[in-house]
Amino acid sequence: MNATELSRVIESVSKDRSIKREIIISALEQAMLMAAQKKYGPHAVLEAHYNTESGEIDLFLFKKVVESEPEMLEDSEEIDIKEARGLDPECQLEDEIGVKVETPDFGRIDAQTAKQVIFQKVRDAEREIIFSEYIHRKGEIITGIARRVERGNLIIDLGRTDAVLPRGEIIPGEIFKPGDRVQAFLEDVVTSTKGPQLYLSRTSPRYLAKLFEIEVPEIRDGIVEIKHCAREPGARSKIAVVSKDRDVDPVGACVGMKGVRVQAVIQELKGEKIDIIPWSDNPVMFVRSALSPAEISSVRMDERNRMMEIMVEDDQLSLAIGKRGQNVRLAAQLTGWKLDIISRSKLSKRTVDVVAVLQQVEGVSETYAQAIYQSGITSIRALSDASVEVIQKITGYEDAALAANLKERAQEAHKKFGDTIPTSVMTTASNSPITSGVAESSRDAKALAEERLREMMKQASTPETTPSGSKES
Repeated sequence: MNATELSRVIESVSKDRSIKREIIISALEQAMLMAAQKKYGPHAVLEAHYNTESGEIDLFLFKKVVESEPEMLEDSEEIDIKEARGLDPECQLEDEIGVKVETPDFGRIDAQTAKQVIFQKVRDAEREIIFSEYIHRKGEIITGIARRVERGNLIIDLGRTDAVLPRGEIIPGEIFKPGDRVQAFLEDVVTSTKGPQLYLSRTSPRYLAKLFEIEVPEIRDGIVEIKHCAREPGARSKIAVVSKDRDVDPVGACVGMKGVRVQAVIQELKGEKIDIIPWSDNPVMFVRSALSPAEISSVRMDERNRMMEIMVEDDQLSLAIGKRGQNVRLAAQLTGWKLDIISRSKLSKRTVDVVAVLQQVEGVSETYAQAIYQSGITSIRALSDASVEVIQKITGYEDAALAANLKERAQEAHKKFGDTIPTSVMTTASNSPITSGVAESSRDAKALAEERLREMMKQASTPETTPSGSKES
């Protein structure tokens, strides 16, 4: 290959592969060195440099300057000082001087080796360029063409390289054929022995957020912010949005005129339902919004365990929980709180049971048991394990001594009873005003008051007994 052809090849490969000329020249120099090393021996010190003026690769053999008879010289490693000074007048003994030598003729094997070296260099350069290009696009949406399926994973042609859309990152029910356009979220870019590997996702919550960013100018401009996303791909999603401008409604901005913006996202996600709710820094308000369209009656919050007990009317229970628990599950993911949905009737029964259990602690009346339950303590064990400071927050036990005493009595009761409700206590609980109030909740206040009055008169007419069971005189 003459100089003109070599220069033309360098320019052509550089342009076609978008690789810098320096990388191609470096590959050619390395290939030349490998061929020269075979000719001059493994101990020869060689350097190859591309001459931009002549368009050739110059090869230099470095020799040690010695003073010796010509027949005693090691030709590939040594040079006589007289000859050396003809090349460089200032050289001294023991110096090393580069002598330009003829480039070796490539045999068939040498040419094949040189070709492999050049291809490897070019391939490595291409991989580096691809990695540098896509590592900066990580977290963006990219589009490609579906080519084939390998081990259940869809291979997407992006032009210069391929990306992998794993089977688990495809929305359930989606089927792609070769040639289909595929849009996905660039989840990760990693290096491997095969070069850069690009992993895509269509199920990531970040993909949903990115789609809204494309469709909603207010999000792109930073006026509206997506705080949180929760998805069950292909079924339903919830996103929480907030506006930094009082005059901009974040929910309305995401929905768009006649729902055009949200419909564009739904269409891309193959009909996935999307709930857009306003974000709030008030956890209770945020949870109420997240559980919509269900109406919440009351919320009891346990900040220490980040848990909320949410009461709904009986006819709202199925709506709050959702199909196969979908609504409450997504709301929990969105808010970051553990949510316990309970109907009014079930909560009333639970209240009666817990109050009955807590009354087993010596000295704890029904009123105090209710106060303990309202503080978030729902068992004797929880009461016995609670710190004195926590117990002091219960109405009636603000004094440290009283709180410590209650803790001791709770520990004794837990050793004796555990958290079970004895039959006698169950009977008492079922006849208590609380239970009566639950059972009679559908009656009017007058009927309930009359029944309680009859109960009180009945108790008043019953003679009291001493601990031994004998009547008092």
